[in-house]
Amino acid sequence: MTLIARLTDILGTGQVLTGADMAAYSSDWTGKYNWTPRAVLRPGTTGEVAAILRLASEEAIPVVPTGGRTGLTGAIAAEGALMLSLERMNHIRAIRPEARVAVVEAGVILSTLHDAAEAAGLYFPLWFGARGSAQIGGVLSTNAGGSNVLRYGSTRALCLGMEVVLADGRVMNLMSELHKDNSGYDLKDLFIGAEGTLGIITAATMKLVPAPRAHATAMLAAPSLPAALTLLNRLQESTGGLVEAFEFMPRPYLEQLRDRRPDLGLPFAEIHDVTILAELGATAPRDTTPLPDGSVPLTTLLEETLASMMEDGLVLDAMLARTEAQRRAIWARREAAAEITVGHGHTVDTDVALPLDKVDAFLARALAATQRIDPGAETNTVAHLGDGNLHYTIFPTREDPALDETLTEAVEDIVADLGGSFSAEHGIGLSKLSSMRRRKDKVALDMMRALKAAFDPKGILNPGKTVPNKTS
Repeated sequence: MTLIARLTDILGTGQVLTGADMAAYSSDWTGKYNWTPRAVLRPGTTGEVAAILRLASEEAIPVVPTGGRTGLTGAIAAEGALMLSLERMNHIRAIRPEARVAVVEAGVILSTLHDAAEAAGLYFPLWFGARGSAQIGGVLSTNAGGSNVLRYGSTRALCLGMEVVLADGRVMNLMSELHKDNSGYDLKDLFIGAEGTLGIITAATMKLVPAPRAHATAMLAAPSLPAALTLLNRLQESTGGLVEAFEFMPRPYLEQLRDRRPDLGLPFAEIHDVTILAELGATAPRDTTPLPDGSVPLTTLLEETLASMMEDGLVLDAMLARTEAQRRAIWARREAAAEITVGHGHTVDTDVALPLDKVDAFLARALAATQRIDPGAETNTVAHLGDGNLHYTIFPTREDPALDETLTEAVEDIVADLGGSFSAEHGIGLSKLSSMRRRKDKVALDMMRALKAAFDPKGILNPGKTVPNKTS
């Protein structure tokens, strides 16, 4: 039997795509990476994934897993490989409200889990713009972050257990629902952020939290980033840690928003250097029950804190959402960031993490370095300011790989000097392999290569991604 016939025997007719049927799976959504897979496979069960990997191991054929194809680093590029789409493995096996967990397959779309949790009176607190297409397997494989990391942590913090198919087809059952399990190595964490290079995640146990009964959301203008951090700290102190999001949108971003998405409007008549989206979330009736005058205590608390800050000169202007429609309009301005960036054309994207009190220094130094290297280059920055994660994007004056690398290295130098990381939430894939080679501790890289060799001795799982080869 041919390879395609053997794969069809495993999956059934219609689940092995070749030729023109693979078109939708042959590029990422940014359009930066394009490839031609050997075939696209659409398994429906863990057993089918295991059978595929047994065959791939036997024939030493590369396998590249994919979810919603919303990544930004080329991690699913699959030239000549078997591309393994988990989209049919999209069942929510259980929502257990008393234990506050969801047991889900890897192909479950993030927004689908949001809806299922909401129906149970709970909330899955991983939130970002691609939630309508990103899948659980993908967000685990990249350790995705988003807007709520400040309060709830990244994907790693939300996962209790998982099911993984190894390179040789064995199934590792780590589907724990325990919050404490001190029984040796925590193997689960090895697969989170590994981008499918160590195993294929097929299911997971995810934490749920009480659904907020009320949100208080505002756009505010601050005179500086240090002033914005002072506001963040005051909000955390006054609310007992109820800040769910604290997003930074500087002047260049809002100018591009005005020009590219005029339908979304701007928060203020004047564009300020520092604009912040701040959101609180609460579950306690004392914070969320409307008073006789119709006011909500949580919103009043935010309003009073901002008024106090305005008196101190630390807030220049503020706009509170009074309705859910106004809240959604505020978030739409922030979530347009990816669309605006991709629509600009050629970019140098960075995804860096910094100590909170070093963000201001980073931006000043990065902007200066960008202009020194490429005078006339434009930039666009948005940030999850509450956790120090910046998406600093450069629009060079010309397409030149050598220039791109020089700009990237300059940003990395500044990040390293300030004690930060060159990668925060988008993963490594292909685009950050050179950064890994330059910046990651050499001993740590050796240990990563040793893990890869132990879990995938034939090197068939998403080869060439995440961890640079020693000789390349």
